[in-house]
Amino acid sequence: MTTTPAHIDVSAIDFDVLGAWMDAEGLPEGPFENARPVLGGTQNVMIAFERGGVPYVLRRPPLHVRAKSNEVLRREARVLAALDGTGVPAPRLVAAQTADEPVFYLMEPVDGFNATTGLPEPHASDPAMRQRMGLEAAVALAALGRVSPDVLPGFGRPEGFLERQVPRWTSELESYGRLEGYPGPEIPLLRETAEWLERNRPRTFTPGVMHGDYHMANLMFSHAGPWVAAIVDWEMCTIGDPLLDLGWLVATWPSSQLQVPGLPAAEELVDCYAELSERDLSSVDWYVVMACFKLGIVLEGTHARACAGKAPKDIGDLLHQTTLDLFARAQTWISR
Repeated sequence: MTTTPAHIDVSAIDFDVLGAWMDAEGLPEGPFENARPVLGGTQNVMIAFERGGVPYVLRRPPLHVRAKSNEVLRREARVLAALDGTGVPAPRLVAAQTADEPVFYLMEPVDGFNATTGLPEPHASDPAMRQRMGLEAAVALAALGRVSPDVLPGFGRPEGFLERQVPRWTSELESYGRLEGYPGPEIPLLRETAEWLERNRPRTFTPGVMHGDYHMANLMFSHAGPWVAAIVDWEMCTIGDPLLDLGWLVATWPSSQLQVPGLPAAEELVDCYAELSERDLSSVDWYVVMACFKLGIVLEGTHARACAGKAPKDIGDLLHQTTLDLFARAQTWISR
């Protein structure tokens, strides 16, 4: 039996099937209790519940499964299993159903909070705590950068990773031209930024595990201090150049500062990471510019869809302005 308030929609979950599977996995038996949705920016379903006195979070595709939903969750489950015991703060995988569809997995709940949606005490009133929170984002990322890619054999395509970046995202931007009503990318210094990236691309890198979307909103911080309790949303994880994660964190840092006052400057993040990593950061400017370039193009896609009537105009306009801001930030790092 499941006990949950009537207004909470857990219709995507067949608790009889889930219970039988958990029994077969040797997990504690008993009724499902306190089932409730876990809110977040993901399109997948997350439900928290207790069973046999143990708390869990279930992650599974939406009721109407998308084309890549099952494969994304297979990858996530594999990543979480591989990271267990590495020292990287990540949700702990309990068990996963990956052989049949729909794919889903159980993980332990994270005792933490998302800083971009509000700060508890003592974080809210302690400037030193907030300063350290920013640096701890770099500390957690450095820990991920030290993980050997051997924990995920055959995961991703590290060969030619950097060489693929500019052509891949330039092609993505060009594809928006197929949307009727989109006037084309009105982005100052677009071509010049792409050319600078190609001219200044690092010649070599050491492959490692990348999160792929590393920014403040994908971090859960500890209630007990400034530490990162867990890095979440691993669906973009791959084997590539971990320094692009650092670039991504720096590229998105201004918006994070607006939401969480008192964070350190972006340059302090780089310095903190450098102290904890053996990676060559002599080309860190390139990684920040590459992150601005890629993220700007991704966000421009929503603007293009808005021009075609396939997304809200106000959202499209907002993200187009964000794209312009990212390319302006890229110019700042180019001119350093």
